[in-house]
Amino acid sequence: MTFPVSAIKPIVMPDPSSAAVGSGSGAFSNVLQSAIGTVQSLQNDAASAARKFMTGESEEVHTVALAGQKAELAFELGLQVRNKVVSAYQEVMKMQL
Repeated sequence: MTFPVSAIKPIVMPDPSSAAVGSGSGAFSNVLQSAIGTVQSLQNDAASAARKFMTGESEEVHTVALAGQKAELAFELGLQVRNKVVSAYQEVMKMQL
């Protein structure tokens, strides 16, 4: 039994010129929560695919591998963004007034 390969959905980044990003109260928090929710969703999908493979519900190892790689890449992207934000914060804190 074969299944067609579905398209990989791109990661959608918020538009910096939109009102939601620059609206002030909670805008950064909303973007951050959305990004973390996306990463968590991908990790849940990967865990679900692995569980289905191990229980025999799905016989396709490539779907498990793809789900795992998508989750890993999303996590690594989030980690690198966090590292850059922390680095920028540290640089700002080193500035003298």
